[in-house]
Amino acid sequence: MHNFIPTSRRRSASITGSGRPREGGAASRSTNPSSCEVGAHVASDPPAKFFVNQGLVTSRTDVQHLLRPILKQTVSYRFYRLRDLVAHGSGWVERIVAEEPEVSTYFTPIAITINVDSFEHLEFETRPDQLLVYTLVQGDERVVIEFVPAEADDESSPMAPRQLEFDTSGFVQMELLGLEGTEE
Repeated sequence: MHNFIPTSRRRSASITGSGRPREGGAASRSTNPSSCEVGAHVASDPPAKFFVNQGLVTSRTDVQHLLRPILKQTVSYRFYRLRDLVAHGSGWVERIVAEEPEVSTYFTPIAITINVDSFEHLEFETRPDQLLVYTLVQGDERVVIEFVPAEADDESSPMAPRQLEFDTSGFVQMELLGLEGTEE
């Protein structure tokens, strides 16, 4: 159900001395010694699909592997119904799961969980800055996900790393001495 369906099937064929293809596998030998047969073998379907910088993936395992780089990262998301933008935001990807029907997919500003079984397929493409744009599709709805890199020089960004602050103005420091530390 979740596998890529090739648009055309290639069959093995052999080329005879007359240049006509012969269906089947390897070329057979002719009883006529003057005929010359070439055993050109045309490759069959590749055993596994491959994608370079973009593609449309339907395999649950491939979708899960492609989404792995955004796990535990902050991403932006845009939810579309048909061509209309319905919702958008950014959040932290907590989980990416498959084959767990009890786990829902949700996108919130705080947390994101993606169940790959919630979608028919994943489309991905590479941006000019070499980051990926993921589009999860289900019927006429789609969610576009992009990695949000933290700007190192932009300290006003909510995604920028900060030193934890602790206000000690309301506390008193006390030192307690043990019994062996008493002075006379």
